[in-house]
Amino acid sequence: MSKASAARKLAAAALYGGGGLSALGAGLYGILSAEARIARKTIGPARDEPPPDATGWYGRGRPGPAIRIALLGDSSAAGYGVERVEETPGALIASAVAEHADRRVYLREYCVVGAKSSDLAAQVDRALPIEPDAAVILIGGNDVTHTVRPSHSVRSLSDGVRRLIGAGATVVVGTCPDLGTVQPIAPPLRQVARAWSRRLAAAQTIAVVEEGGRTVSLGDILGPEFAAAPALLFGPDQFHPSAEGYQALAGVLVPSVLAALEHAPDEAGLEAYRGEGVLPVTRAAVQAVNEPGTELGGTEVGGRRAGVRGLWVELRHRRGRKHVPGEAPEQHETAPDPA
Repeated sequence: MSKASAARKLAAAALYGGGGLSALGAGLYGILSAEARIARKTIGPARDEPPPDATGWYGRGRPGPAIRIALLGDSSAAGYGVERVEETPGALIASAVAEHADRRVYLREYCVVGAKSSDLAAQVDRALPIEPDAAVILIGGNDVTHTVRPSHSVRSLSDGVRRLIGAGATVVVGTCPDLGTVQPIAPPLRQVARAWSRRLAAAQTIAVVEEGGRTVSLGDILGPEFAAAPALLFGPDQFHPSAEGYQALAGVLVPSVLAALEHAPDEAGLEAYRGEGVLPVTRAAVQAVNEPGTELGGTEVGGRRAGVRGLWVELRHRRGRKHVPGEAPEQHETAPDPA
């Protein structure tokens, strides 16, 4: 089975209620279940204390109304392992959006350490009342290490994205990272985890784009760069990113969040020299997995959103933005400073 076929099968299984397990095979599922328990034992139990909460106001002195951002997902969204709130993905994303959009930002975290895709429904319930302008979702790694059926994972994500977009939010999803580079995961689990996580990422992409969201491939964030320098880019448990790793993660997401909020006017057109273009959604999803940092979002060709091979999708490689150091949030809104 080709990678495109496997991704399509996982997405279809999620939409129509199938198991989707055959994309990897029952035998590999059994291996993954046993080896995942060993890896989780190596990584060890979660810390008792939660990561710092990045909820609050950013961009002091900048004009309003504030951009409202909801952050949902698992420990990678929460910033598990760092000590200072300024080092969390939430603070880094909110600080950068405030700087580059020149607007006040209100970010609220709903992410939970250890969350799986099935936990998104409760997080969305809590996020909808703030009427977010944008929702950023990072989910999938725990689904792989806990051997959740991919079809179940994708269906939960699809439902969450649909609800958020239906409420008026724009949605950016960082897809499942490549877990084949995580040090405590030993062969043969490492090879299985790589195949599983990459196919899950492709299926997530198809499902999110189908619902009207956009995705960013995060394979590079837990990919070759991490494998080359695990002591720097992974935290003490060698599974969760360090402060430098979360900075790299935020750096990939920020350009797409700004574009989703229509604060990237300098990138209106596709540029062929950067490998940007338009493809059917399934082919685009597989290409994005193999080219980390790729953003995918729906588009039209000849006035039509879909062709004979599915939805049309733009592949983009957004220009990196100047790094903005994370700031500690204010807990209460303050009036902009006088000019």
